[in-house]
Formats: sequence, C-alpha cells, structure tokens
Amino acid sequence: MPRVLSVMVLLLFAAPASAITGDAPPATGWAARPIVMIVDAREDLCTGTALARDLVLTAAHCVTRPVAYTVKAYQNGQAIPVRAVARHPGFNAAAYAASRATADVALLKLDAPLPDIVVPAALAAARRVAVGETLTVAGFGVTLAGTARGLGIPREARLTVTGKPGSLQIRLYDNATQNRRAGRGGCTGDSGAPAYDGDGPLVIGVVSWSTAPNDQEGCGGLTGVTPLLNYRAWIVDTARKFNSPL
Repeated sequence: MPRVLSVMVLLLFAAPASAITGDAPPATGWAARPIVMIVDAREDLCTGTALARDLVLTAAHCVTRPVAYTVKAYQNGQAIPVRAVARHPGFNAAAYAASRATADVALLKLDAPLPDIVVPAALAAARRVAVGETLTVAGFGVTLAGTARGLGIPREARLTVTGKPGSLQIRLYDNATQNRRAGRGGCTGDSGAPAYDGDGPLVIGVVSWSTAPNDQEGCGGLTGVTPLLNYRAWIVDTARKFNSPL
C-alpha cells in the first residue's frame, strides 16, 4: 500500500505515471463544489471536503505536522486559517508509514466560513461497497507523477472498486486499464480527497494512497480509500464539539 506522499517528497522520488491524473477531465458541478485545498506552512498540498461552512474532512496523514494550515477555495483563491485539527484517535502514523490500514481521517475547524460558492457535501449512507461498483474521486493532485503538472486544478474520475473491499480499506482502479497500465486515479495532492457514492456529493471515504500499475510506486494504478463506515460517529461527535452541526 504505497502512500500518496506529500507534494515535495513525491515530486523528487516518484516514477512517472499518468494518473486524476492522466486524461481525467476538470471537476465540475456537484463533484467540484465541496472540495478545497489544504496547504501547510511548507506549501505542501492536500485535498479536503467541506462538510459545513467551517468544517473540512481530509486524511489524517495530511495534518500531522505541528505547523499552521490554511484552506483555500479554488474558485476564488481565498485562504482561511485552520483554527483546530482533530485526527481520529485510531490513526497510527507508524502504521500508515508501513503501508498498513489505519484510521486515516481528520476534521479541520476553520477560523471563518468558506465562501458561498463552496457547497458542503454530506456523509453517504453507512454501508460497505462491493467489487464492481463505481465511486467518483475529485481532487487537486498532479496529472503526471514526479511533476507539478496540473497541481491545484480540480479533476474528477469515476473509478471501479476492486480487490476485497471492507470497513478498513477500499481499492479503486480505472476500469479501462485495471492496474495493468497507467490510467486515472489519485496522485500527489489528492490525499484527503473525497470518494463520492452515487451521483451526488455524498462522501463515503477519503483518498489515502496510490500506486503505479502492477503495485509499483507512483500513480495511475490503484487508489486507496479509507472508508468512513467505522468513523461516522466520531465525525459527527467531533463536528458537534467544534460547534459545526452536520
């Protein structure tokens, strides 16, 4: 389970692979309206999903550093400071670094509301997905691993569930390439991006990692998603503590 690494690290070490990424189209409509960019003090970038005007869902591994974070709405570039970060208590950074499934989920409380052009998403119904289903992923990642090409531009891809999906991990691939050659999928900057269920902004998981085809390092093969099934109660409780009702 190779990781979707931070922007700067992956640009230095990843092997080229097309991945939302590849020839994926720009994200529009319901897939694009909830997503925001999360930028830390070192200019590393992840993707997040607005669940409320002042609440953003992302991957825990995106917000582990003791630095300042801001959230940017791509539609107008407005940067909003993050007031508080809550990582799921079950997230284990060592397990993530060792490519083991963990509670890679976090919530960000913002200092001010997001602009009206950002339309918050909702949590999808609590369920397990099945092999062959299609989920939509939307993020701000690069379109070619090892480069900065396309970084910060929202793109979306419809990906197919493969492997043995469970409550801890979902694996997706481009059904046209099936992890045999480079296709669409998550890449650098897409960590924390939503995996949408159905044809609407209903978040069923967050992007955690990617591989190049045939399980090599990079992008364009598999996209790993942390499903929210086990973490819904924590998300709701944490939002309530943040005074951000879902």
